[in-house]
Amino acid sequence: MDVTGKIKLISSTQTFDSGFSKREFVITTTEQYPQDIKLEVIKDKCSILDKYAVGSDVNVSFNLRGNEFNGKYYVNLQAWKIEPLEGAAQNQSEPASASSDPIIPQADDDLPF
Repeated sequence: MDVTGKIKLISSTQTFDSGFSKREFVITTTEQYPQDIKLEVIKDKCSILDKYAVGSDVNVSFNLRGNEFNGKYYVNLQAWKIEPLEGAAQNQSEPASASSDPIIPQADDDLPF
């Protein structure tokens, strides 16, 4: 699954007694009705957030994880890849111009208004 948005919050890495580590972050989607979505990275993936700052536009690939503990159910969105959106926009080629000469209006191009 993927989600695109702007990073709103990046938390510090949490390390637990068992040695497990995780880092949470929130992105705001760019839909008509924006949503704040909390995702997490775990273990060695915690460092992938280091190169991003709050306000960065990103595309996040994640897995949906669920579990049951003491009769309660929990859902986590575990990110495994984060890509900047600027790179995707730069890879798109701009339309080629038919001519490099400036367009000069003709005298018979009068508009009716």
